[in-house]
Amino acid sequence: MTMTLCIFCGALPGIRPAYRQAAERLGCLLAERQIAIVYGGGRVGLMGALADAALAAGGRVTGIIPRALFDRELGHNGVTELRIVGSMHERKAMMEELSDGFIALPGGFGTFEEIFEMITWLQLGVHGKPCALLNIEGYFDALAGFVEHASAEGFITSEDRDLLLVDDDPERLLDRVLAYRAPAATKWLALEQT
Repeated sequence: MTMTLCIFCGALPGIRPAYRQAAERLGCLLAERQIAIVYGGGRVGLMGALADAALAAGGRVTGIIPRALFDRELGHNGVTELRIVGSMHERKAMMEELSDGFIALPGGFGTFEEIFEMITWLQLGVHGKPCALLNIEGYFDALAGFVEHASAEGFITSEDRDLLLVDDDPERLLDRVLAYRAPAATKWLALEQT
């Protein structure tokens, strides 16, 4: 496996079967393309569906889970590698370090926070890795609309708005993630150096 993508997604399954189906499809697709997965280490919800599908298709899956969540018996002991860390902050830092890009599936506050931290780090030039939303059944429509609103209101530049890739098709989104090339430098780094 030459590439690793971090997948952020819910520990709950959501109410629509399409969410689970998309998680399973993405897990299979990554395994088929020999792309390793880093994810939150859970055995439940979309996290479990993603991991199980990738493993069944011969994929490599690394879970990263804080001790407190593992102790609640939420950790997936069947993944290729399960790393238990001390905190949510440590989990996120390790996910970023081990990954070449990030895709968010439907999820809750944790998923939102994780993908937005990664897009912020991209904006600031901390990393140059692609950040994407897999917009199943229009799940992220309102969020993408809010990003457009923030841009229209002058809080996110159009260049920074375009850093976030959004697509409703797993294969097309994966192709866009694999083709992504980060901007050479951001204005934030330029401002820092003046």
